[in-house]
Amino acid sequence: MMDLDEIRLILELMREHDVAEFELERDNVKLRLRKSSGGPWPASITPLPQVAYSPPVAVAPGSGPVTAAPMPSAPVLTSAEEDVDLAIVKSPIVGTFFRSSEPGAKPFVETGQVVRQGQVLCIIEAMKLMNEIQAECDGEIVKVYVENGHAVQYGERLFAIKPA
Repeated sequence: MMDLDEIRLILELMREHDVAEFELERDNVKLRLRKSSGGPWPASITPLPQVAYSPPVAVAPGSGPVTAAPMPSAPVLTSAEEDVDLAIVKSPIVGTFFRSSEPGAKPFVETGQVVRQGQVLCIIEAMKLMNEIQAECDGEIVKVYVENGHAVQYGERLFAIKPA
């Protein structure tokens, strides 16, 4: 169960980053916070049915801050390529986007690389938990929308994949 301090921290981060909606599922509890226009922040906590899952990878204590590595320039999509249906991978949570498993490591994927469904594309750190974001389909990475180490919002575009 979440404690009041964790919920206050989430609310503070939402205010600081002007996030209108936040949703978190953890330990059989679903927390959804939504900022209404002109009123207080309503919050609801809903128990979830028991579901087996593999826990996210925890951050190693004392690993230090992660610095952003220079991102290779992404190709510019031409109008012909824009007409092709692209699978857009969006952030399922609010957090910090990381292209690799640790500072200085090779990124999980690069623009132009062919990926398989279920392959790890990046990590989003949220509340000191590392959440692996996986490809939803087979295809080629045609665009990386976010720079390493930058904050991402729920629903923000992370990658564009040209399905195979």
